[in-house]
Amino acid sequence: MELTFNTLDLNLLDDLSISYESVNTLNNVTIQLTAMGQTGLGEVSPHTAYGETQGTTLAVLNYLKADLAAIADPFQFIDILDRLDEKLEGHAATKAAIDMALYDLVGKLLGVPLYQLLGLNPEKTTHLTYTIGIDSVDKMVQKAIAASHYKYLKVKLGSPDDKDIITAIASATPAILRVDVNGGWEARHAIRFINEVLVHHPVEFVEQPLAPGDLRGMKLLHTESALPIVLDESISDMNSILRHADVVDGVNIKLMKCGGIRNALKMIHTARALGLKVMLGCRVETSLAITAAAHLTPLVDFADLDLHLLVAHDPFVGATLDDDGKFLLPTAPGLGVQVKP
Repeated sequence: MELTFNTLDLNLLDDLSISYESVNTLNNVTIQLTAMGQTGLGEVSPHTAYGETQGTTLAVLNYLKADLAAIADPFQFIDILDRLDEKLEGHAATKAAIDMALYDLVGKLLGVPLYQLLGLNPEKTTHLTYTIGIDSVDKMVQKAIAASHYKYLKVKLGSPDDKDIITAIASATPAILRVDVNGGWEARHAIRFINEVLVHHPVEFVEQPLAPGDLRGMKLLHTESALPIVLDESISDMNSILRHADVVDGVNIKLMKCGGIRNALKMIHTARALGLKVMLGCRVETSLAITAAAHLTPLVDFADLDLHLLVAHDPFVGATLDDDGKFLLPTAPGLGVQVKP
């Protein structure tokens, strides 16, 4: 297989701010895996919090070129991904890109879309959740009103204005709200805010209220919270799901964090076996990586797969939405993603 890759630097339409950072550019990498006359596409969205940058991604991909060139049969993609894990510790987002490119390539060679390759029903996709990043109360309300055609809004909290934000947005839109704190609260404050403020608004659950690693706080919160708790930053693999299974109601699985489609499938089935709700999430990605995750939405409860909508000039066309905001999967082979002219 021939591996090629390119940097992908794009601006966002607006800053995306959460409790610990603000993002306004996209510094990703796209890859191409070519074999048997077809090319599979993948995308890396690196994050420094996990030890990955655009620079480390390029270095790792250069390191892997010779190994991938020695592989003749892309249909042995499970063995290929196993060898990749053995050879390369960490670098989950880079592995995710190779993983999705392999699935795309195999789907194209077989002439079937990814959801069909996985035996999934495209009619059972979930609705998109649209994210409202931290900003002034007025601006967040304006963004919520502009996105009121979506049934579900994810409201980022973790600022001094949290109470005003959630009260104003709940009054301004009929959407069901999902709150995401990105680890910005401590346990006692989280309990008070959930039980005294959020319960009075149409909030479905709270995502990552406490810092990753605060297992003691999570146990307390799980016991006393009036709303379900979903974890994101605390969850990266099957072991992390097992560690938190008795203190959480759901998990957020991201391809870039777990290493791709194959590992995401393992995590989804692990979470289901433990009776947990499952969300698919994303980093700031184009429609390429978003579509790869969207193919798995028939298996999950929530789809926080919206940040491609913030990209100013998304170079790809992939999964779309119906009038109700539910994902429509491409029917073309593989991921079904097309490159814009």
